[in-house]
Amino acid sequence: MDAVYLWPLTARAAELDVFTTVWSTARCRSVVVCGPPGIGKTRLADEYYGRAARAGAVLGRATASRAAAAVPLGAIAHLIPAGVDLADPVRGFAQVASALARPGRGQVVLVDDLQWLDAASAVLLRQLIDAGSVRLIGTVRSGEPIGEAVEALCSGDTVCRVDLAAFDLHQVEEVLSAALGGSVSRQTVRRLHDSSGGNALYLRELVAGALKHGTLADDGEIWELAEGRTSGTPRLAELISARLESAGPAGRPVLELLALCEPVPLADAEAVAPMDVLVELEAAGLIRTRTDQRTTSVSLAHPLYAEALRAGLTPLRRRRLLLDQVDRVKSGADPNAVDTRRIAAWQLEATGTAEPALLIEAAALARHAHDYPQAKRLLEALSEDDFTTSARLLFGDVLWHTGEPARADEVLTAAGRTAEGERQFLSVVMAHALNRSWGEGDYDGTLDLLESAQKSASEPEVLTALRLFQGAVRINAGDTARGLTLLEDLAEELSPTAEGAAWLHAATMKPVGLSYAGRTAQAVAWADRAYRLRLSMDERVLFPHPSFHLISAVVAHSAAGGFTEARGIGQDAIYRLTQARASGIRMWMSVYVGYLELMAGHLSDARRLFAEAAAVARALRRVVAVSTAQTGLALCAALLGDLDAAEQARTEADKYPVLGMHAHWNALAGVWIRVANGESAREIQATLIAAADQARASGCLLGEALLLADLARLGGAAQSAARLSEIADVFDGDLVPALAHLAAALADDSPAQLVAAAAELASRGADLMAAEASCAASAAYARAGDTRRATAAAQDANRHLERCGDRPRTPLLRDSQTTASLTDREREIAVMAARGTPSREIAESLHVSVRTVQNHLQRAYTKLGVTSRSDLRRVLGA
Repeated sequence: MDAVYLWPLTARAAELDVFTTVWSTARCRSVVVCGPPGIGKTRLADEYYGRAARAGAVLGRATASRAAAAVPLGAIAHLIPAGVDLADPVRGFAQVASALARPGRGQVVLVDDLQWLDAASAVLLRQLIDAGSVRLIGTVRSGEPIGEAVEALCSGDTVCRVDLAAFDLHQVEEVLSAALGGSVSRQTVRRLHDSSGGNALYLRELVAGALKHGTLADDGEIWELAEGRTSGTPRLAELISARLESAGPAGRPVLELLALCEPVPLADAEAVAPMDVLVELEAAGLIRTRTDQRTTSVSLAHPLYAEALRAGLTPLRRRRLLLDQVDRVKSGADPNAVDTRRIAAWQLEATGTAEPALLIEAAALARHAHDYPQAKRLLEALSEDDFTTSARLLFGDVLWHTGEPARADEVLTAAGRTAEGERQFLSVVMAHALNRSWGEGDYDGTLDLLESAQKSASEPEVLTALRLFQGAVRINAGDTARGLTLLEDLAEELSPTAEGAAWLHAATMKPVGLSYAGRTAQAVAWADRAYRLRLSMDERVLFPHPSFHLISAVVAHSAAGGFTEARGIGQDAIYRLTQARASGIRMWMSVYVGYLELMAGHLSDARRLFAEAAAVARALRRVVAVSTAQTGLALCAALLGDLDAAEQARTEADKYPVLGMHAHWNALAGVWIRVANGESAREIQATLIAAADQARASGCLLGEALLLADLARLGGAAQSAARLSEIADVFDGDLVPALAHLAAALADDSPAQLVAAAAELASRGADLMAAEASCAASAAYARAGDTRRATAAAQDANRHLERCGDRPRTPLLRDSQTTASLTDREREIAVMAARGTPSREIAESLHVSVRTVQNHLQRAYTKLGVTSRSDLRRVLGA
């Protein structure tokens, strides 16, 4: 709580830079911060005021108000020196100006809410500013009327106006991280941004309320906001209520309608309030309109208004508003424009029930929009007799997405008892299989289920679908070779008679299997094909968000060494999945982008992604996802030297089944924890060799290559180089060849090969391994007595490590010889030279000869591996 009330001034760097630049000029006499209420004007003006104080200014401050505005000079009376008689304005002004004149030190006045300043105060301040006696820092609330005197005070060439806008998504993330002192999940950032509208005051009160109620919590890695409505503070409720009171009795009904049903067509709003009232509400900033083609809709101007308005509605008032809106929509001119989903939701909220067919149709629409909570509410309103088999299938899918896998299993079992025909039974079997394999990690049980269904099926299309599903599950379970064999004849296009969900699942997993088998070019093509076909399919197909297929694209590009392409696809998908509230798919995308960043050596980024995924997985009760995310988190923490966090994450991961196709990552997490614990290299190498053999047996060449590459990084290059070279010969793309070149260079202890390997890895974005290769090259050069090249390689390593973020701790980085450091005098001279100071001036300032300066510089050049002053500037950052 305390951290929130000491809210940091963050995300306003541009505005602070403006003040620093402008305030130092003699021409600037005033800085005025403008913006709507709660945007952070006063907080920024206070920072300006503090900076002026630190610069030695004599200070005074005032706050204008509606009450003080009725009294001439009421706001600034306390700033006027004692004994000044303002009955004679000319003489009085001269006395004030004389009293405020301080040689060598400026008088600065801060006035909050200038729009309410009385005219006499405004005129006096304007005269003092023009005379150079004072400088003004002020705030102005936009949307409020301003008198002529105040307008004159806030305008002119000597006034710098700073317009504050609401925080964007990135700024909200920056503020939250600073206020909470840690990483905040993207979903939490998105929700708090949307709820606050980027308003700094509202954001602060929402966070304070969430902390007080325990709905915003830190799991040790990341801050996460629990599902449900965000609760603010009593102060926030008071602020919102006071804002809404300006609507008056005539505007209140339309605000209440919008709180329940926004957005509504303009015609529906006019049915509740006349146009002149709507115009006034829009001018007051309480509602906003949007015109799309020929339709104009009306909504509330801020997301928090709805919650405050809904809280004040009685049950009967709520019922009347909702049912009236249902009637208006149903009687509209265009029957095709009727939104079934909204009508069902309104009827349900108003009366507690609705027509079963309407509820099912609305739930299907909500599920397609990935609004799983609403789909669940709609389906839970059905009686047991109202459920059809299709409705149960839909309900099972929704329950799985809302984190109730056990209940989903019960509903799907009931659906199996009422299924008619093999096609419908197939849909039930596949829903069960998805739940068990992706949710519970029960691969054996899933395969048994599919094999049992195959024995009872007879239709060719159904048998094909079951075989394809079995192939996808085998790849998921880590049996890459057998899975790809089952999917070998997967049609490149989805035929009209094929079972869509089976094809989609197979087309999702086939590119993953191809990537692991080293056929990355085919994998990229398949991922793209599956994504495009998913976009063209029936909108109501019971399959996850289309971006689910982009996970395969991330895997394929990563395996090929296309880290930049994979990162772009993944980050864009995470953003869209966050927008769509598709938490389950965003969770898996975060996992795979996390492993991409881990391969790149960007450990802090990877750690955050894994922490986010783990938090979502716990909420959704996806035990396999918890295990997978925590394994990645453990690996990141171990590489960063955070052993406690690594072991804690690994302990949680070990509670649940391992994602079969990620067995190599599981092995690597255990290995690097042992490295961090200081275990012997020989035992660790044996573990890596055994895990690599297991990956090879399953057909997972990518996993084998990553394990052998880490074997080389941990001193076993001689044991891994030959096999890595064999894999590189049959593996598409640039990643595995780069790993093979690293292993060969380490095995040969060739500094030239290591430098080349570092450059190759850096070009692919594998920054940590590039740094390790450069460190190994530096050590090899140092052993050969080539100090200049050793230092140059060390400098390359530092540049690679800068891209990693937090500095990793690996044996190659730790054990490589460090280059000779500069002496104090060498550093002093090198820094002066890097700043462009001529040697003669350096010699004169240090009272040494020019020859001494040049000798020191030459030694510095040698130690730093550079040959010129421009190189010095780059290396030293001077």
